[in-house]
Amino acid sequence: MQNKFQNQVAIVTGAANGIGKSYALALAKLGAKVVVNDVGGARDGSGQDQSAAAQVVEQIQAQGGEALLSYADITNYEAVTKMVDQVMQQFGRIDILINNAGILRDATFSKVSLDDFWKVIDVHLKGSVHCTKAVWEIMKQQQYGRIVFTSSASGLYGNFGQSNYAVAKSGLLGLMNVLDAEGKKYNIKVNMLAPSAHTRMTDELLPEAAKPLLTPEAITPATLFLVSENAPSKTILAVGAGVYARSYMFETEGIFLPKEQRTPEGIAEHFEQISATDHAHYLNSASEQTVRFVEKAMQQQTKKAV
Repeated sequence: MQNKFQNQVAIVTGAANGIGKSYALALAKLGAKVVVNDVGGARDGSGQDQSAAAQVVEQIQAQGGEALLSYADITNYEAVTKMVDQVMQQFGRIDILINNAGILRDATFSKVSLDDFWKVIDVHLKGSVHCTKAVWEIMKQQQYGRIVFTSSASGLYGNFGQSNYAVAKSGLLGLMNVLDAEGKKYNIKVNMLAPSAHTRMTDELLPEAAKPLLTPEAITPATLFLVSENAPSKTILAVGAGVYARSYMFETEGIFLPKEQRTPEGIAEHFEQISATDHAHYLNSASEQTVRFVEKAMQQQTKKAV
């Protein structure tokens, strides 16, 4: 276990504090060369204090590890590509990308400004796209890559006052699904983490009694698993307080309605049956849904003809 990531190179965004810092330190301890990326902004993305990221690099180096400091703004694609070029010049490869950077600008949808709405999406969604795009061809060429996107329960299930955050996080779910399909033949595995942890971002949102349980260190083993050589792919792993669960997106079996019943009233009448979760399906692609629907319709038509 000591050298599990020996000679691998990992980029961790938002690595100056919280769970990102925990990831960076753990990867370095296990032999990885770590790129510590952080612009040093406050919880809402304002300001710039570069000392925290520098301290993480110093800590890694003091423990005998290798680390590269990056202040690249992930919302700026040119800055991201320069960071990646620097990593390739210094280390020659990129094996792991953990998209962890984020900000919060919470407000109800009625009150949130469009500037705050789009700024959160810029960091979480656009920033993750930029970083992933910049390393994608490198990982394809080396026939190896491990990518983690950071979602949350807000992105999966919604949370009051976090419309911007939820849009960004749920968008990453769609990206993971597509990149899993496109990366398979190149041994690129793409996963998603939905963490619950006490960090400076969540400090004001959590009850005091929960904070000692929701440590960043409880999240890190799950992330290390998702970027390991034997990692799964297209997995949503929910983690918090030492509890580990897997989230799925299922589709019910559904029913076929003859043409005369394809009305709002017909759907309402059969809605309970439509919603039944018995025999639910886990779909690997959009085409699987189309095939399933056509086959179900053809089966019903064949029965009717007989």
